[in-house]
Amino acid sequence: MSKVYIITGSSTGIGFALAEYFGKKGNKVYGLSRKMTDSPHFTCLPTDVTNNDDVKNAVATILEKESKIDVLINNAGMGMVGAVEDSSQDEILKLFNLNLVGTVQMIGAVMPTMRAQKSGQIINISSIGSEMGLPFRGFYSASKAAVDKVTEAMRYEVEQWNVNVCSLHLGDIKTNIADNRIKTNVSAPYQGIFEKVYTLMNAHVDKGNEPLEVATYIDQLLQKSSWKAHYYFGAFGQKIGVPLKWILPQNLYEHLMKKYNNLK
Repeated sequence: MSKVYIITGSSTGIGFALAEYFGKKGNKVYGLSRKMTDSPHFTCLPTDVTNNDDVKNAVATILEKESKIDVLINNAGMGMVGAVEDSSQDEILKLFNLNLVGTVQMIGAVMPTMRAQKSGQIINISSIGSEMGLPFRGFYSASKAAVDKVTEAMRYEVEQWNVNVCSLHLGDIKTNIADNRIKTNVSAPYQGIFEKVYTLMNAHVDKGNEPLEVATYIDQLLQKSSWKAHYYFGAFGQKIGVPLKWILPQNLYEHLMKKYNNLK
């Protein structure tokens, strides 16, 4: 049975792959992104998810054509790299405005419909890196961790209307994320160590999973009648970092993280 999907950040990368994948399966897919994208498989609505008027207008346009909204995938987001000390207020606010506020505004726009129809599925795209403070990605980790806590809180609040919500924590996915990251001006004391970490960071992305693999995983997830709060998708070496953080002594865990991030 055809469903109505809203997928944010659909112009490139994971969002585009998701929109194409679910559109090809015969669903009505609306891709929201700031940049217009042509595809025979989904309808693009130019939308800045950090602008609440844009968000409300986009959802209103969809509801003029459709009688329901079944699935929201909050994929729009960006990365940020640099030392905590060097990061500016403007950079931090820009990051949180997209990764957290944009996500919350999308949820607020679709929830009245999902509440009325007493059904809905909302997937907030997070990161394995939200479970730990990644070196030189501290604010990115923090922004995605904030999304996770909002997700956990929402699960209690919307269960009464049969709306499922979860965070999907992704490892490195082969996309152009590096082109859109906020990159702070790295000060002299950090430059040497930052370049080592940054080079490895980009190498991990280049060797990451394909966006289509994320789409097939989400398709399987959407078949479940109930969800856990958190799901993890990515390379084993990245996923294993989550339970290890829970069970290992802090000093040992930090030692392993330093080795993984080329800091040893």
